[in-house]
Amino acid sequence: MAKNYDVIIVGAGPAGIFASLELCDTGLDVLLLDKGKEIDARICPVQSRSGSCALCSPCNLVSGFGGAGAFSDGKLTLSTRVGGRLQEVVGSDQAQALINYVDSIYVRFGAPRKVYGTGKETADLEREAASAGLTLIPVKLRHLGTEFCHETLTAMQNYLSPKLDIRLGVNVESIVVEDGAIKVVKTNHGESLGCNYLVLAPGREGAEWLCSEADRLGLTLDSNPIDVGCRIEVPMVVMQKLTSALYESKLEFYSRSFNDRVRTFCMCPGGEVIMESTGGRDPVITVNGIGYIKPRTKNTNFAILVSTTFTEPFHEPIAYGKYLASLANLLSGGVLVQRLGDLVDGHRSTPARIRNSPIEPSLEAATPGDLSFALPYRHLKSIIEMLQAMDKLAPGVASPQTLLYGIEVKFYSSRLKLTPCLETEVRNMFAAGDGAGVTRGLVQASASGIVAAREILRRSGRKPSSAA
Repeated sequence: MAKNYDVIIVGAGPAGIFASLELCDTGLDVLLLDKGKEIDARICPVQSRSGSCALCSPCNLVSGFGGAGAFSDGKLTLSTRVGGRLQEVVGSDQAQALINYVDSIYVRFGAPRKVYGTGKETADLEREAASAGLTLIPVKLRHLGTEFCHETLTAMQNYLSPKLDIRLGVNVESIVVEDGAIKVVKTNHGESLGCNYLVLAPGREGAEWLCSEADRLGLTLDSNPIDVGCRIEVPMVVMQKLTSALYESKLEFYSRSFNDRVRTFCMCPGGEVIMESTGGRDPVITVNGIGYIKPRTKNTNFAILVSTTFTEPFHEPIAYGKYLASLANLLSGGVLVQRLGDLVDGHRSTPARIRNSPIEPSLEAATPGDLSFALPYRHLKSIIEMLQAMDKLAPGVASPQTLLYGIEVKFYSSRLKLTPCLETEVRNMFAAGDGAGVTRGLVQASASGIVAAREILRRSGRKPSSAA
């Protein structure tokens, strides 16, 4: 006999959390599920600076309450221009209103008050970027740091716990639809959980599962571009002009050789490069970065990602990204690291060359090697060209000593066909966040959860929660 809820939310990342915040205290019986652990139990058994990834299943860095963002450095980008395509779904004005609303909730639960990107130096940096062949996208940004991420999410979990059911360590295996409407979700515990409304917010880690279920249910899917690249590490002083004003500089570039879109992502001044296990049922080890309010290293790390859109009949961007990551894993046992000078000269980096570099690698477990065995020439050429362009804006970025870690992959689900309220082709089943292919960041993921929750409240005749 299935236990019935008014609403089941699959995934306790930002989309799932903010849907929960909007729905709690409304009289609806809500269940929030996630296959990972609670925030305080999400401890990586292998520290970033030593040892190899243990391939935990699920990975504590990407699954559990808070989602993958819990161990990011907590950048809240307060603009519709980056972080997803929410404005395409709900319109620019509504998207900005949602972003402002989300920001106010983060502040209420402990996010710092300081906002970057508001000074007059932003316009000067835009001009300098343009002269280097780059586009600097000015955005207001609130930086939590890994410390405040943990504190803020803990406060949210404590707030929600008495107001709805939160069940962690539960993996949703399948969705049951009857007469075109959501009926039941089945878990790895052998349970059948009924619901009137379902919000699917599985995050990037659950993107592959969501695609599989959508395909099984016959839902319409369009492929998102695949973002693949490297994590770059340079001395912190090299990027200081940009990071002191903007914290994170959102730079875009179109490669001269291939006209591919290349962009910076997740800039972490004083942060560390880390490994994480991601990719669903058959996980791969990828590289990422974290940062803190108080710097813990003398380096800045950031990703350079190449966005590639494939033509028909290709329709498996997640499989492609996993394949490339698996090549790096095969070569290194985890993550490769290479000096830019060695890459350009066609040499494999050796432990001695890395050891003698003036940049102390923050990820000691990375294996010196040759990224050209894992990444296609097209991607590496585009990354090198962008570093050379960035060197005009921030001299030293394209130093031969610059470290490149690979590979970094952003697993976004194929885009589900969604209405403006994020309802799928199954009645009363909604999809939100990065895993649904709607967003690419904390703020828009959070906002998408609110969009779905508000439609559920409208249909059920309830008023929103007073969480904000």
